[in-house]
Amino acid sequence: MKFVDSVKIDVRAGAGGNGCMSFRREKFVPRGGPDGGNGGRGGNVVLEGDDSRHTLLDLSYRAQYQAERGIHGKGKDMNGRAGEDLIIKVPVGTLVYDVETNDLVADVTQKGEQVIVAKGGRGGRGNTAFVSPTHRAPRQCEPGNDGEKRLLRLELKLIADVGIIGMPNAGKSTFISTVSAARPKVADYPFTTLVPSLGVVKSDYGEPFVLADMPGLIEGAHEGVGLGTRFLRHIERTRVLLHFVDASDEVSMKERYDTIQNELSRYGKGIADKRKLVAATKIDSAHPENLEEFEAYMDELGIKLFKVSSVAGNGVKELTDAIAGIIKETGRAEELENEESL
Repeated sequence: MKFVDSVKIDVRAGAGGNGCMSFRREKFVPRGGPDGGNGGRGGNVVLEGDDSRHTLLDLSYRAQYQAERGIHGKGKDMNGRAGEDLIIKVPVGTLVYDVETNDLVADVTQKGEQVIVAKGGRGGRGNTAFVSPTHRAPRQCEPGNDGEKRLLRLELKLIADVGIIGMPNAGKSTFISTVSAARPKVADYPFTTLVPSLGVVKSDYGEPFVLADMPGLIEGAHEGVGLGTRFLRHIERTRVLLHFVDASDEVSMKERYDTIQNELSRYGKGIADKRKLVAATKIDSAHPENLEEFEAYMDELGIKLFKVSSVAGNGVKELTDAIAGIIKETGRAEELENEESL
């Protein structure tokens, strides 16, 4: 499936139904009276979170979404039916912006969450609504109001517990395919991963967590170099960053680690301040001197270095258990913050 994480759609709520001007014509009721009903409300355009969708691809095939208009009022005091709401399913993690103002309209973060992005027009009043003691037979009614029209930009930010980052070919896709049912493309050339992949990991320690395999980052990513900022935003919602550094590459691991950390700092939005774990990958074919230098550098920074070989299975369980432990800790901290706010 093609990964689409940004689309523009034109949404139009339904117009309200017109009010009716009508008078009773009944046998043996010489004076009759007004009996025009009100028009129905127009349908709203509603976005609903759906955790079975992971891309905005479906919305890219259709540019305009129109909700049903309200039914007109009728005689005999019959009010028109309200127009049906148009419900658009979007992936959980979708941000909705108004294109004209660039204001954030909604942030759909939970399954089943519904947000009205365009309100239906009010139905017009029939002539019955204008009756008063001094105005017994009004000959007036109202047309229905138009529904709201908006041009929206939808942006998807994946919701995952852990974001795997690193340079191209650092072993990110191999790791996620080893610990989860996700099957991203794995190959021995740079930028094999072109779109994020999600995988659910069932750990022996704590609840299952979601891993997001991000396309490789290179120097200048914060300015759009390589796949750049297009996918950096997908790790903004993660609780933990898992930084992979390829130990089989001859280039200094320290330099590669600092390059990625610098890109995260320059991108901003709090990404560089997230909890992180660092892993040296492909240790079955590591350059010993390069790895030793990197281990010493991690000791200086006070960071525990995990040594992993996804192909051989070395260090994989230790790393996943460490991730699960941090997820459990951060979840407990969030619960305490919520309790204090109450």
